[in-house]
Amino acid sequence: MNPAFILALMTVMFLTFGYMGVPVAFSLMAGVFIGAIFTDISMASIIQKMFDGVDSEALLAVPFFLLVGELMSSSNVVVRIANFSLALVGHMRGGLSQVVTVFSMFFSEMSGSTSADVAVMSRALSGPMKKEGYKPAFIAALIAAASTIAALVPPSITAVVYGSVGNVSITGLFMAGFAPALMIAVGLMIFCYFFGPVGFRRPRATFAQFTDVTKAATLPLMIPVILLGGILSGHFTPTEAGVVAVCWIIFVIVPFLNPGHIRKLPHDFCQAGLIYSLPLITIAAASAFGFVLAYLRGPMVISGWITDVAGTDPQLIMLMLVLLFTIVGDFIEPVPTIIIFMPLVTVLTQAGDINAVHMGVVLIVTLAFGLITPPYGLVLLMASKFVGVPFSHAIRAALPIYVIFLLTIGFTIYFPKAVLWLPKQVIPESVGCFKAPGGTGYICP
Repeated sequence: MNPAFILALMTVMFLTFGYMGVPVAFSLMAGVFIGAIFTDISMASIIQKMFDGVDSEALLAVPFFLLVGELMSSSNVVVRIANFSLALVGHMRGGLSQVVTVFSMFFSEMSGSTSADVAVMSRALSGPMKKEGYKPAFIAALIAAASTIAALVPPSITAVVYGSVGNVSITGLFMAGFAPALMIAVGLMIFCYFFGPVGFRRPRATFAQFTDVTKAATLPLMIPVILLGGILSGHFTPTEAGVVAVCWIIFVIVPFLNPGHIRKLPHDFCQAGLIYSLPLITIAAASAFGFVLAYLRGPMVISGWITDVAGTDPQLIMLMLVLLFTIVGDFIEPVPTIIIFMPLVTVLTQAGDINAVHMGVVLIVTLAFGLITPPYGLVLLMASKFVGVPFSHAIRAALPIYVIFLLTIGFTIYFPKAVLWLPKQVIPESVGCFKAPGGTGYICP
């Protein structure tokens, strides 16, 4: 049977089941099993590919980062970070809306999960924002947009999956993600300042008040220091950094700040394991889908279409991939999207002679954007449910925020030197640099 017909059948079945409300993992597997019927692929091979997809040491980092987020949110230390953020920017116009962005910048470097971010911020900040007169649709749109920062900065779960599947330096992706993350954060703060609600005008925090909230937040804020310091110094792999962060919370933060929570730790571990099962089964299903896609030479066909239009122009290739990932990301979550399309990305990265870390950051920003765009927009959908506002209202409120993401994506594509500057300074080998033959400095292709 024609491979193009089989690919179309797999895609239609996946989307059909998805719109019927079937979970993504099972929708993907439905497409895989139905497509495999018309090929020579055995069911045993598909099952083997599912296990191969999750049999990755790098993916061990994911459950530990999820556990960090779960421990932080359930042990009531989130309030300390919120108060610290309030002391920093609460006096600005639209004070609480500014706090959302700053809070997300701190919490994202602890959880690495957009879902955890949106859940924590919705619980902690949506109520106070409603009391100050912020419209629920604006609250949902802002919280969803700010939570996407977690996909870019370490310990980003999206970056971990991209690096492990694509054999790309995870540390390099972590470092290169700071530039677009900072652009999104600053863009959201500027948007809230000039175009958002005024909110309550608070006096600037006094030095004594700032000192008090800083002391209260010191132990939780040590987690990003541990993660970044350990990874950048080479003492920890991302997985080991996650383990150390969990130990810091269990043996330092909880006993000192909330000792009564110790008896609830087993529940936190079970909850983190339950949450981890969701991306894990999706990774397995997406690996099988990608295997069948590769068997049918789908990546070669699609890459041929793209190179026919873009040639070997790296910017044009990335623009075409951004368009593809924006469309796909509207329907599929980032993790399965990365796994399914990684063979295609690898081919086009080589065709355009593009730095693998640069390509990864561009696509991760694009997938983060897809989390807040219709018709799926998982993070925006979650935020609207937590805040209690219709999804359509949240979409309308988010439309102006899309400009920030589009500008960030454009900057990330056309200014690779700015994006890769930090990893080149910190860990040059992570972006393909090598030591000069003379022994001094690095040569970066």
